[in-house]
Amino acid sequence: MQTRIHADLENNADIREADKILRSCVHCGFCTATCPTYQLLGDELDGPRGRIYLIKNLLEENWIAPEANAHLDRCLTCRACETTCPSGVRYGRLLDIARDVASQHVSRPAGQRLMVFLLRLVIPRRALLLPLYNLGRVFRPLLPNLLAKNFPRRRRHEISNTAIEQARASAGKKPEGNRILLLQGCVQRAATPGVNEALRILLETTGASVCVEASEGCCGALDYHLAAHVTARSRMRALLDLLAPRLDNIDYIVSSASGCGVTLKEYPAALSGDPEYIAKAELVAAKVVDVAELLSTFSFSCREINAAVHTPCTLQHGQKIDGTIESILISAGIRIVATRDRHLCCGSAGTYSILQPTISKRLLAGKLDALQENNPEVIVTANVGCQLQLDSGASVPVMHWVELLARQLR
Repeated sequence: MQTRIHADLENNADIREADKILRSCVHCGFCTATCPTYQLLGDELDGPRGRIYLIKNLLEENWIAPEANAHLDRCLTCRACETTCPSGVRYGRLLDIARDVASQHVSRPAGQRLMVFLLRLVIPRRALLLPLYNLGRVFRPLLPNLLAKNFPRRRRHEISNTAIEQARASAGKKPEGNRILLLQGCVQRAATPGVNEALRILLETTGASVCVEASEGCCGALDYHLAAHVTARSRMRALLDLLAPRLDNIDYIVSSASGCGVTLKEYPAALSGDPEYIAKAELVAAKVVDVAELLSTFSFSCREINAAVHTPCTLQHGQKIDGTIESILISAGIRIVATRDRHLCCGSAGTYSILQPTISKRLLAGKLDALQENNPEVIVTANVGCQLQLDSGASVPVMHWVELLARQLR
């Protein structure tokens, strides 16, 4: 694709990167076949190829109409198009840069601005999020569905004392294992705290030592994907300053929320223009592994149960880790039921389910039909947003896959 970047933008490092990404697109259209919003809406501008043309115009004219920007807003950033693209177009990175530029030209309705402000105010701050989340769970029946669906209908999935004792006994028989720094996450600590508890139990069976950072802050993903790049990078730097001094004493930084994990792995790209932090970002990113990558090197034995697996977009398309969860569960003795259209997004996509509720609901309905058509006893996923989204409409329990693994240990 030929481009002529606007003179006011051409000296910006991010724009030069975006220009390079644009030029790698050959307009083949393979991406439209796997784009969830194109499949639903049938509009070329609501598919990756159409959005790439809109971004090209934005960067050449340094302006975008609100109607055109709406098509960018409707993108889930699921990155299924990246998995499909034969040219290796880094579409997710391109869209993040474009949204930052577009935010300087588009004035949003007051209601939407307020919603974005509240999301950015509350979610990264545990002191605000936790009490508000607990209050929301109490008053869930009185809340509008747009908000109610973000509060779990079921209690946390308890892990038996037997499983915990077996894990500790197993750990006692093993030599000293990996030194793990466990990232707890913002929403996960409030909404699904049992995930980190389950992960600790599983890691104990491998002989690993696990530590956390009590002062852990937000990884910056929320702000970054809402085009608040200055705040996002500030959060990234703060987390790097916290993690970097500990690198010599840990083997891995582990996140059980795939949305946080993919952001941390891509810190070097987000901070590429920051000479003070780029080296630190690369060192930290090199230590980050998804929990599936880590646990795939160990064996577990579980009681049988039929499970449907939803692999989040941030895992299969963002981190390019697909099929690993199924392999771990199958080797442990859990039966995996077949699921069609595995590549399609569930409609959660961070704050997308709140900001684009109509499309999100349609995607959720299709995903639940696919996950439940072969009658699983449980649905498992790997990201807190997906877990809450699926739980809002599923007829069977929904949990993080490490919770299932720990709960079924024998």
